[in-house]
Amino acid sequence: MCGICCVVSLFVQHTIGGFFKDGLLCNLRRRGPNSSQHLIKTVSDLSYQCLFSGHILHLRGLMTPQPLTDIDNNVFLWNGEVFNGIHVGTAENDTEVMFHHLSSCSSESDILSLFSSVQGPWSFIYYQASRHYLWFGRDYFGRRSLLWQFNKELDRALCLSSVSALSESDNQWQEVPASGIYKIDLKACAISESLVLTFYPWKYHSRENAIEETFLSGLDQISKDLPAYVSLTMSELKLSLITPVVPLNRTVPETSVDSHCRNITNSTVTVEDLHRFLAEEHKKKLVQQLIDVLSEAVKRRVLYLFRDTGQLTGEIPSMPTKKAHVAILFSGGIDSMLIATLADRHIPSEEPIDLLNVAFMIKEQTIQSKQKKQHELHSCQECCKKLDTTIVDNFSCFNVPDRITGRAGLEELETINPSRTWNFVEINVTLEELKRMRQQRIRHLVYPLDTVLDDSIGCAVWFASRGEGFITTQGDVKPYKSSAKVVLTGIGADEQLAGYSRHRVCFKKYGLEGLNKELGMELARISSRNLGRDDRIIGDHGKEARVRMTPTFSLPRVLLLGVLTSCCFHILLLTSNAKRAFVVLTYKGRFPFLDEDVVSFLNSLPVSEKADLTLPRGIGEKLLLRLAAKELGLTASTILPKRAMQFGSRIAKMENSNEKASDKCSRLQSVSVD
Repeated sequence: MCGICCVVSLFVQHTIGGFFKDGLLCNLRRRGPNSSQHLIKTVSDLSYQCLFSGHILHLRGLMTPQPLTDIDNNVFLWNGEVFNGIHVGTAENDTEVMFHHLSSCSSESDILSLFSSVQGPWSFIYYQASRHYLWFGRDYFGRRSLLWQFNKELDRALCLSSVSALSESDNQWQEVPASGIYKIDLKACAISESLVLTFYPWKYHSRENAIEETFLSGLDQISKDLPAYVSLTMSELKLSLITPVVPLNRTVPETSVDSHCRNITNSTVTVEDLHRFLAEEHKKKLVQQLIDVLSEAVKRRVLYLFRDTGQLTGEIPSMPTKKAHVAILFSGGIDSMLIATLADRHIPSEEPIDLLNVAFMIKEQTIQSKQKKQHELHSCQECCKKLDTTIVDNFSCFNVPDRITGRAGLEELETINPSRTWNFVEINVTLEELKRMRQQRIRHLVYPLDTVLDDSIGCAVWFASRGEGFITTQGDVKPYKSSAKVVLTGIGADEQLAGYSRHRVCFKKYGLEGLNKELGMELARISSRNLGRDDRIIGDHGKEARVRMTPTFSLPRVLLLGVLTSCCFHILLLTSNAKRAFVVLTYKGRFPFLDEDVVSFLNSLPVSEKADLTLPRGIGEKLLLRLAAKELGLTASTILPKRAMQFGSRIAKMENSNEKASDKCSRLQSVSVD
């Protein structure tokens, strides 16, 4: 995970350093604390200049400071990682590998072919010196943040950055649309004194009938948000990238599901209902295929980590002999339970797994609201019977729905693998801390998004990914700081398997054809609604997902003292000769449900195989996923109804419960803590 930035000006006489504000530089350095470098390219005869800034979190191969340059004066900034498509050796650095491939490209088609083949999350900026081209863009799903800002005062200035700095100026930041990649011909723009972006969209390609289908609506959709002095055009040859996933199967079956499932009603949903579906050979085969492809996706994200021999934990102050290298954003719902179960397959059995469970302090409740809450959680009461009530009472003000289902889920996981150490990390957030950290950090990271929903999810993800809370060991509650290098999340499951309540509304109004259209839109907009924001949020902790880590230090007789800052958790190393060094413990946000192979498998299935919204909540939505969980041995969690993070963690009820999710959030705009 890195912070990358580029400032372009078509006027050499203007100082582009003024575009590079202190707040922006500080936010970039938080993303990449191991190395910060700047490079300015000035082409006087063409009257343009570029500032490149790279901030590196070193995780793989040899330390490779950015911006990277070569003998041809090309410049490369990379914030990403390669899972497949291009070979990256165990000891190699993916930035260098990508730069080598780019430098070898002799045409635009070669560059597009390269980025079409890369599987994994990425954003990049590439200056092709020989042709005066500046290329930039994000991966197909937009899993890495990249923003742009056009400067009205300088007329033809552009800034690209992983993260922004919230300001009161009229020059607003926007997320670079993940609809394709972009090119600026700096030579042509300098001569014409105009800023023109060439757009290369993602397109589907079917070899069987040679039909191409544009993934997003194209030029008009992007152009409407650009300033008047910036134009967007397609390449003359109509070149494009090929999507790394297959198109969505929009087949609508002529008949509904088998009648033996029609007797399932809202009052009778049980785990045994899932067992009936698994009796069908066809359904059981699909379930096994999903398990296989999702298991492989989880494996890629957890197996090839560097696992040091020190085995020091993040617990404060006493430290057991083993530490977790993988954490899961964990609510006890079907998505996080399935990921935890599959992670258990691939992570060494002696290694703990951190389950990060966030809760926001709930207000004193009336008798009526307590009764409503009990009814809402009725489906998981059996799993909660054996919970230690003393432990629950200690944090009763944080006893939100996700905390209760999380504890129930913990018991299921302990039943499946009692030999594994499952660290259930209770992350408790008070109103005062929420306001303070939103003002200091979170609102700057959520920006340029600005809705109530962005605020709720952004805050929840920020506190969860910080990984600081409490664990209970043999009845003792202890402070704990997760030391995991990878954090897995379930994002993408609801968008592909009809998990949201709005999918039911759409199905009732428009049937399966309407649901197909809605699911296609969900996946198309996931970059702008979720992933860029979440990358900025998790990256603020200096945490990110990367495989095959290389140790960066080896010091004897080390005393560890935790130092918590607003941006990341540092470890102060005191050696026997009293020398000091700071090392950042890193996280990586990983999305197994958005693995290209997983998405292709789910896209290949008709929607009727993935969900059945004629069935009640807790079974009809994400039906295929629930069947996979049942096949893997999960029980009560397989029929828990979907509950959004902002409601399960109770952040949505903490301040103003009368707001709509789509409303602009005034708290993100405030300049002082209320």
